[in-house]
Amino acid sequence: MKDVGELLSHFRKKSGLTQLKLAQELEKNGVKIGYRSVSSWEKNVCEPTVTVFLNICKILNISDVMEAYFGENTSNPFNNLNEAGRKKAMEYIALLEGYNNGEYLKEKTVEERLKDDEHLHVVEFPASTISFIRVYDNRVSAGLGNFLESYSYDELSRKDHHVPADADFGVRITGDSMQPRYINGQIVWVHQQETLEEGQIGIFELNGECYCKQLHYENQQAQLISLNKEYAPIIVKEGDSFRTFGHVLS
Repeated sequence: MKDVGELLSHFRKKSGLTQLKLAQELEKNGVKIGYRSVSSWEKNVCEPTVTVFLNICKILNISDVMEAYFGENTSNPFNNLNEAGRKKAMEYIALLEGYNNGEYLKEKTVEERLKDDEHLHVVEFPASTISFIRVYDNRVSAGLGNFLESYSYDELSRKDHHVPADADFGVRITGDSMQPRYINGQIVWVHQQETLEEGQIGIFELNGECYCKQLHYENQQAQLISLNKEYAPIIVKEGDSFRTFGHVLS
């Protein structure tokens, strides 16, 4: 560990400055002192204030005060690099700064560079034809009704799951009220639409609860019917919040 006087003397001489010149440079930074003060610091008669010391570090290009004072800075990643490694790291930092400043926005992509290389043959692969469909994790009730608390979902391959071409999304059935056609845990595929015809099966929201049911009208009043006859119809009353999500295709 070096003392402050030894540190200042070493870096001042390394920078090619006399004590008088250092005092003049400090004055340019708003620190008015005489060269005798510099001499006192280097002889360890006294020490500069923190503000003055930081200005000195700036003038003498002391970028890592901890390393300069203690001889090492364990948090400095450059410590484990040799001179060649530090040079490469600085070149990479300069490159990143260039990207941040927008200097390399027009640089060629990897594909463009490969095509420019006459010694390389670029194989063109066809674009992927795999398509996916969302299946919502929040299970739609086929019994007592479950509120859709979020919009989390999985994405499944249409081909692997034999999804109808006009399906827009899928949901999972909960309960047994739509048995035997739909069972608990089954995914049903839905075409999104706001209205359904009499007798069609759809996904509905009634007063915050979501259902997979068959739509039926009696005396111009909508009812949600279960295929399992053990469940009574759900009557849509005047003033209820009622919404159709779509038509179940499968």
